[in-house]
Amino acid sequence: MRYSGPRLTRREVLIGMAALGLSACMPRGTGEGGGYVFGIPDPAAVPGLPDGLFALGVASGDPWPDGFVIWTRLAPDPTGDGGGMPEITVPLRWQVATDPGFADLVADGEVSTTASVAHSAHVTLRRLAPNTTYWYRFTTGGQTSPVGRTRTAPAAGAPVDQLKMVFATCQHYESGYYTAWSHAAAEAPDVVVFLGDYIYEGGISSGRPRRHNSSEIKTLDAYRKRYGLYKSDHRLQEAHHAAPWILTWDDHEVENNYAGPYPQDPADDPIFAQRRIDAYQAYWEHQPLRVEPAEGALLLYRSLQWGSLVDFHVLDGRQYRSDQACSNDVAVDCADRTSPSNTMLGSTQKAWLQGQLASGGGRWSVLANQVAMTPMPFGTAYNMDQWDGYPVERSALLSSLAGVRNAVVLTGDFHAAGVGDLQDETTGSPIVGTELMTTSISSNTSAANESIISQYVTSLPQWRWFDATKRGYARATITPDTFDVDFMAVDALTDVLGTASVNTSWRISDGAPGAVQT
Repeated sequence: MRYSGPRLTRREVLIGMAALGLSACMPRGTGEGGGYVFGIPDPAAVPGLPDGLFALGVASGDPWPDGFVIWTRLAPDPTGDGGGMPEITVPLRWQVATDPGFADLVADGEVSTTASVAHSAHVTLRRLAPNTTYWYRFTTGGQTSPVGRTRTAPAAGAPVDQLKMVFATCQHYESGYYTAWSHAAAEAPDVVVFLGDYIYEGGISSGRPRRHNSSEIKTLDAYRKRYGLYKSDHRLQEAHHAAPWILTWDDHEVENNYAGPYPQDPADDPIFAQRRIDAYQAYWEHQPLRVEPAEGALLLYRSLQWGSLVDFHVLDGRQYRSDQACSNDVAVDCADRTSPSNTMLGSTQKAWLQGQLASGGGRWSVLANQVAMTPMPFGTAYNMDQWDGYPVERSALLSSLAGVRNAVVLTGDFHAAGVGDLQDETTGSPIVGTELMTTSISSNTSAANESIISQYVTSLPQWRWFDATKRGYARATITPDTFDVDFMAVDALTDVLGTASVNTSWRISDGAPGAVQT
């Protein structure tokens, strides 16, 4: 990507403007790269550009005290070859303002995008004011994107009275409409945390409300088209336009139940390394992330602070994990499950997380985590893809969580909602934190499996509440004293105008591990 515009000091720009008889309106922020970006004109029309360039909307993410990332992708035909774009370089003007009408413009600049990145654009904004709401947009060739609302985090260590958060997961396109996202956007959250399974890689199924656009995806072009299909949904776009997102992935962004370099089906070994590279590239091209893929990897784990209130620790439970023990799915226990060499996070990420937990200063330590951490045995069997398949590393993590003031783990994946007590089952330790599992946006489970799962899980003492029958999201209001969460359920996946209501509400109090139903 290329950032253009004069790289001048404020004094140089003011002197130059005075010489031209112009008034000063200096942008107060800048894109990454240093210097001010000022007076960027709308890019001239590029020959051959089709209409509808901004069909996928815009998005923002990773809010820091002084900035965030803004994103778009030019794709007038999102599921067509090349997104319907010619293979040319296109200049884009980006703008950030403190009002939705852009009368108070605080930063603007230009970024160029090409077919090599699916005509996506990522702009990292820095030097903005902390704890401030902003609006942003992109323009090129006379076409303007939708306007997105975003915000910066409070300054490091600054007192914070309240944070409104939505967290969500698992949005299988074929399973139903994204009714839940319209309701989530209407919550006007400060931040959205997404816990994985943004797309599903499978082929076309019959008898569902919507259809995928191809057979199972395995190439970069196919992954791009699948993201184009998902992101063309206007309700999903509403949620991206409403607030900055903090994202992590799970398995379906690549392949169901893959583990590090291991595919679910060993027969896929010859192609899986390239398939994973392509999937990671497409993921980055379609999300507001600060980092870029390097050598076939994407460094996704990171920490973000919300003043003195919350330390967010975003985990990557897929890229570095060892292969699932015993089997790739639910299996009767075996000796390999308790091997100390089994890892969900990998040694480097594990050491990083332990360091972050030990040094964090937030009142609440919130982990954005993919799969269930609270034990969930099914009689003598375990789901080896969850933390139950990696119990030694889980024990080490729970020991680290015991050292923080308030540990809360946000979890997706299971297409169910639940509240679990985090404690080490091998040592009988006290409760060290709470797991909040949100149900899926749209992904569902068969009625028979829902019944079996609920029968087992609701009988487990470590799960205070569990519901596998609803779809929706969770909303939380966090203060220095309390962490309140409402588990929201939509009434139907086949009604785009369906309602959402509170399924149940829970509260975690400062200094008191374990949640209480309210």
